Amino acid sequence: MKKIAYLLMAATMVACSGKKQEMPAASNDFAVVTLVSDTAELTTSYPATLKGVEDIEIRPRVAGQITKVLVDEGDFVRKGQVLFQIDAVQYAAAVKAAEAQINVINANIATSELTLKNKQMLREQDIISQYDFEVAQNQLKTLQAQLAQAQSQLVNAKENLSYCTVKSPVAGVVGMIPYRLGSLVSGQSVQPLTTVSNISEMYAYFSMPEKELLKITKEGGVDKAIGEMPLIDLKMADGSIYDIKGKVSAITGVIDASTGSVQMRATFANTGNILRSGGTGTVIFPSYNTNIIKVAQKATFDIQNKKYVYVVANDNTVSTREIQVHTQNDGKNFVVLSGLNAGERIVVEGVNQLKSGMKINPITVKQSEENRKKAEQALKEGKMPGQN
Repeated sequence: MKKIAYLLMAATMVACSGKKQEMPAASNDFAVVTLVSDTAELTTSYPATLKGVEDIEIRPRVAGQITKVLVDEGDFVRKGQVLFQIDAVQYAAAVKAAEAQINVINANIATSELTLKNKQMLREQDIISQYDFEVAQNQLKTLQAQLAQAQSQLVNAKENLSYCTVKSPVAGVVGMIPYRLGSLVSGQSVQPLTTVSNISEMYAYFSMPEKELLKITKEGGVDKAIGEMPLIDLKMADGSIYDIKGKVSAITGVIDASTGSVQMRATFANTGNILRSGGTGTVIFPSYNTNIIKVAQKATFDIQNKKYVYVVANDNTVSTREIQVHTQNDGKNFVVLSGLNAGERIVVEGVNQLKSGMKINPITVKQSEENRKKAEQALKEGKMPGQN
């Protein structure tokens, strides 16, 4: 029995040995591509702050208590619509006092004119002296000057009275209202009564680095650069893209020395009033780039946050090379900023099986795909790859 057992074990070992001999050697075929110049549309993004084309602070021009608040925060108002009413009692009284003063002076002027007329007649008859006549003339002139002053005071009083009715100077949206009914306000109040924002169009303010600005302005100047700038997109705070494109409309003339950037302004139509003053977003500039190199993402690998590829030499040995890629990608390819040139060959599949200095058998991506399909078919048929 022991002999039989030994014979069975020996037979099993021979069979296993035979299977090992049937295992094919690991393939040295690797898909390789030759790099060529390509084109790509890239984008550059800048954080932006949104403001209405008009953000008007509504401040009181007279002092007094608020007696009416006729709008609420977020309301849309038309130009000239009444927003607040300030207590007008003292200002109405000032108007009446100014009018009364004018009436008194007019009466005095009428009396002075009669007196002057009488003095002139007496002077012509040489009954009174020239001095008495001229005194009467001067009294009339004094009253006429007092009338002009009283009329000016009336105008001022009426203006102050009109300021008690606070109206919107523009059409727009009402902002925060810090003062309510009964609040005492004046022209020296720290906060405005509210802010009305005209948001029919929106300004997106953003900063562009000086180097980027020079690229687009050094050939034809600022005006030409603004005219030739492409339409831009606005990514809103929720990550969605605003459905109306904007246009750069202004570039400030001063570069911020602390940041090395210049402030720019883009204008967006605000159909539907989706955008609001004070909001934030990101402006996205498109740029069409030629003579760039693209590599498949699967052809790269990372070491300590740096990207590398395997470059294939003329003798088919591979070596690692660090590359710089653009932050934007399409999910399949990287745009190479530096490290590779057109005409060079790189491995695009199986890079995790390679080591620098290893010699490979380069094949095309199509050949690699055909080999993969054959291997999958062989597995389905229960054959080992390489078996007939």
